[in-house]
Amino acid sequence: MDEDDVFDVVVVGAGVAGCVAAYQLAAAGRSVVLVDRGVTPGSKNLSGGVFYCRVMEQVFPGFVEQAPVERRITRNVVSFLNETSAVNVDYWDTRLGQPVNAVSVLRAKLDAWLAERCEEAGVFVMPGVRVDSLLLDGDQVVGVKAGDDELRARVVIAADGVNSFLARSIGMRAAEPTKHLALGVKSVIGLPRQVIEDRFHVTGDEGVAYAVVGAATQGVAGGGFCYTNTESVSIGVVMRLDDLVSRGVSSSDVHDQFLAHPAMARLIDGGELLEYGAHLTIEDGPAMVRQELVRPGLVLVGDAGGFTLNTGMTIRGMDLAAGSAIAAARAVDAALTAEDVSAEGLGRYRTELAASFVGADMATYAKAPAFLERPQMYGQVGELVADVMHGVFDLDTTARKHLVPTARAALKDSPLTLRTLAGLAVGGMRGL
Repeated sequence: MDEDDVFDVVVVGAGVAGCVAAYQLAAAGRSVVLVDRGVTPGSKNLSGGVFYCRVMEQVFPGFVEQAPVERRITRNVVSFLNETSAVNVDYWDTRLGQPVNAVSVLRAKLDAWLAERCEEAGVFVMPGVRVDSLLLDGDQVVGVKAGDDELRARVVIAADGVNSFLARSIGMRAAEPTKHLALGVKSVIGLPRQVIEDRFHVTGDEGVAYAVVGAATQGVAGGGFCYTNTESVSIGVVMRLDDLVSRGVSSSDVHDQFLAHPAMARLIDGGELLEYGAHLTIEDGPAMVRQELVRPGLVLVGDAGGFTLNTGMTIRGMDLAAGSAIAAARAVDAALTAEDVSAEGLGRYRTELAASFVGADMATYAKAPAFLERPQMYGQVGELVADVMHGVFDLDTTARKHLVPTARAALKDSPLTLRTLAGLAVGGMRGL
């Protein structure tokens, strides 16, 4: 084959990770083709999410002002939801907007914008193409095959999602145990802009994100979420797959009950269902990242590499995807310059990751998934907190007690023990 027919890099998957990697490498002067199976980049993604976006300023200066973001998240609410009550920790801070810390996005808009920036940088973008397999020369990846067509490259970057069939096809990933995976079920509810701002107590382009635990998932390990877009609200649940299966619970039923809970129903009352869907995501990203990330001629980024974190208060994927793509682009560019795209030559990727916030955060929160496995988090803790608050605010004609005796009385009536609470506290401090 003529050397001119070989790209420097083929990137599979035009999500955040794929687009950032492709853009960075094209900006470095590399010949790059970006392949995506969606009719247009982003068309296959489920709605969007909360994007902790400061990392994007490294790639696209002025990102928040230029990209099609929805709202700037300046309020974060952590909610303990019980059957008949909710206890919220409502945190608002102007510092989260100076500079902007997080935005809500709709991926169909964002990914299309990112793909346009890639084209401007010289990336050859190929939407509507499904990659069927990797091309191999011995154990060296030398390109991809799509139908009868072959795209040859010195390096392939797999940004093809949590199931990464490319990684699985050559044994880099086995089928992930269900303990490492979660199922997200989401609705996008259309509401007028003014209704959202009045109902969620935000103004202008400000937004709010809820992280909900307890009755949100009917006891299944996981949680609920709700965040504001410009003229819609994204709301739903994420449940650990093994717990969902073992309990024999319907994911759609859990989702519907969450939306019908009085504390959540009032937020979306009168809205129009614009979108509904389910998506598999990573529940234990640190465990996946500890596995292989490179093979000769192949690098894994984003969800394909396991770069997702759930701390119970924040669910992060897009920022880690972007950070992993930046690290991968640097490593691939160096390997191409050295003309060494072996596993050793691409091994700089691990070094770049370790030196970035991505590697540091994946290590910091490595114990978070184990902490979030504790069943008490999905009912008993929230009920105890609500009982303490009820004792404080339910002012009848009986004599009041100080806060500590009130808490002791609530604990006495709870199935939780002081020892269990201490264990949860220690586990939380170590994991979160």
